[in-house]
Amino acid sequence: MEIEQSSYFYHFLEPISKELAFVARELENSIFNSPRTMLTHARTFVENILQKVIQEEKLSEDQRISFLEKIDLLNKSELLPPEIRNDLHFVRKVGNEAAHEPRMFRYSEALSSWESIYRIVKWYVEVYGPVSMAIPSYQDPSTQINPSYGIVEIQERLKAVEELLVSSLGKTKEKSESREEEEVAATISVPESISPGLSSIRTITYKDQQVNIPYFLRDVFLLPQRFEKSDIFLIRLGAEQQARIMSELPNNLEGLHRYVKRFNEKHEEVLFEELKQFIQEEKDRRKLMMERPGELFFFFKEDYIVVTEELSKIALNTEEFPGIPNLLTQLNEGQMTRVEHLPKELVILGKYKGVGVTTVEKLFKLLKEKQEEKDDV
Repeated sequence: MEIEQSSYFYHFLEPISKELAFVARELENSIFNSPRTMLTHARTFVENILQKVIQEEKLSEDQRISFLEKIDLLNKSELLPPEIRNDLHFVRKVGNEAAHEPRMFRYSEALSSWESIYRIVKWYVEVYGPVSMAIPSYQDPSTQINPSYGIVEIQERLKAVEELLVSSLGKTKEKSESREEEEVAATISVPESISPGLSSIRTITYKDQQVNIPYFLRDVFLLPQRFEKSDIFLIRLGAEQQARIMSELPNNLEGLHRYVKRFNEKHEEVLFEELKQFIQEEKDRRKLMMERPGELFFFFKEDYIVVTEELSKIALNTEEFPGIPNLLTQLNEGQMTRVEHLPKELVILGKYKGVGVTTVEKLFKLLKEKQEEKDDV
């Protein structure tokens, strides 16, 4: 589920540098999720602001000088007010500690760095930005109510936007003042502002096709029953410790069939197609659960049922659910006597002896009818 984040605090930097603005956005996301990550990458953000100043002032062609050397260079050139120099040293020092020391870093340290960043950005915009640009008053980042970004996800997003930022600095020296180049710069590609968990963490390919794996599915269990045409292939691969979870799948599925006997390239192709379908279904389910927090669901393929308290109390017997006695008998033997005992993922029920997808689908339809009956009352 994509979310609108045009209101992230540093969006006002976009006319000056989209790259800077989007690095700042990711720093804002990380403050309450990973203070260490925020402090570490705040160094890069501020150091690149200094590099922009150095280029503006034509002080040095060498981008490889250290953060400290950049501060000293600008200070010797009498370009840094004392309070800004102090803020730069603070961001540098605490960032170095976060990068190297194993101690716990606190929200208060990340917030202090956030305040220093604001003063540094304000100075930079006032001195080197458009005269007409309005700089908003300082604002603390709000704690996130929605699910948080994972640490690895934050780091990957920061890495992507920082690479764009460093690349843009290298191009600045060569950029002409032509209108055409300005238009190209205005359309620079940056990572999307999406809800936590949906950032692409890796890409799996098969021949000329590819599918992006979102962060929330990085280590998801690949339940064979979710892959109707590839279930046996996945079971055999799982026995070889090759495809039990998403992270065990190789980045390229070509040749995967060689790990097991009597399977071929066609099975790889079918698995790839079902993998794409699985990922889309999982994204749709995640969106549903985020839009309806606190609710329980039963899922069957791409469909679902909301589990109300009334539905959950219905007995699992042949009177309530006719036509599937074999499944009901086995469920009852396993102490599943009411609807609330059923698994969220109904295809799991296909594991029972003599029970196939058709039987599970019939149970799902009966559950749906029960729900609709309750709605009509």
